[in-house]
Amino acid sequence: MTTIEEARRRDEADPLHDYRERFHLPKGVIYLDGNSLGALPLATRDRLKEVVDEEWGHGLIRSWNDANWIDLPSRVGAKIAPLIGAQAHEVLACDSTSVNLFKLIAAALKMQSGRKVILSEPGNFPTDLYMIQGLQQQGLAEQRLAAPDEIEAALGEDVALLLLTHTHYRTGRKHDMARLTAAAHEAGALALWDLSHSCGAMPVHLNECDADFAVGCGYKYLNGGPGAPAFLYAAEKHHIDAEQPLTGWLGHKQPFAFEDDYTPAAGVERMLAGTPPILGLSALEVGVDLVAEMGIERLYAKSQALSEFLRECLSARGVELDLVSPDDPSERGSQLSFRHPEAYAISQALIARGVIGDYREPEILRLGFAPAYLRFEDMAETARHLAEILESREYERAEFNERAAVT
Repeated sequence: MTTIEEARRRDEADPLHDYRERFHLPKGVIYLDGNSLGALPLATRDRLKEVVDEEWGHGLIRSWNDANWIDLPSRVGAKIAPLIGAQAHEVLACDSTSVNLFKLIAAALKMQSGRKVILSEPGNFPTDLYMIQGLQQQGLAEQRLAAPDEIEAALGEDVALLLLTHTHYRTGRKHDMARLTAAAHEAGALALWDLSHSCGAMPVHLNECDADFAVGCGYKYLNGGPGAPAFLYAAEKHHIDAEQPLTGWLGHKQPFAFEDDYTPAAGVERMLAGTPPILGLSALEVGVDLVAEMGIERLYAKSQALSEFLRECLSARGVELDLVSPDDPSERGSQLSFRHPEAYAISQALIARGVIGDYREPEILRLGFAPAYLRFEDMAETARHLAEILESREYERAEFNERAAVT
């Protein structure tokens, strides 16, 4: 049986196969970049039309009450909560991942009197490190970096917070959240997890792992649209002590009392700041509902199967690439990353053929697997295109070596 025949056999048996029809996917495109921007759910168009034409257009300002716009951060957050192993009242959909990181890092530092060190790893996603560095420039924090296998040893008595990305954006390597959170607590530190490359693609167990705080992205596997609102998690046990620095009016105990002095809300709502983006949250809610309907366990099982099948197809075609992702699919997220000195040009040659992945420095070809809408046949075809590009050295063409602003 050929790889394409085997792919079609697997597609016929796939319990998630029909969900592909609920996304807009351009004809002739194999989309392997859902780990950067998820595809458009068809229902999002109708929902946004309803929000624009009816709720905004007809309802006008009345929709803050009549359409419950004011509750969207809590409502969408409560829907995200089961996807990350949290309680509904511990999660809010709001702001960007960067802003939420700043709020939670600052809150954690204030809770850790006498400690200023924030421990992370070199090569963590830039915004995570940049937020630490911004607070360091203000004299509020001190950054310390440790290699993955040295993190526990670096958890000294001066560490206030351990900040790690659960699934590494470049390699797809997963950290052991339970073990590292326990190690942080043993050292007297708090733990903040970035779930941007995990949520919507694999099971996450924040409560079970006793995580203190978490943030995550709404526009990757949750399919919330470009620039979609992010989310944050604060464990219930911290709702009284966690004081975030962006004391905007919607984080107030009674925002419509319009008092001069700030009094924080009692629960996770104290992590709100400004007016919520209604269009963005409405689109995100559609994506979250769709992921919840498909089920995280089924999505993760298919993701692992897709990535392993692509490796089988590459091997069958004699393609040998340097895999920088963990070899064991249980130790990585929903992606495969390969190192090649011409990775950027290869990624551009693939895109020209309709196979859309992306490139990450240094020399990383990154292919993401959004199991909601990818087929096993897509894996077989990706392997064929990649084999042909490498064999013909198609990537040497000048147009594939011109760097774009976004890679």
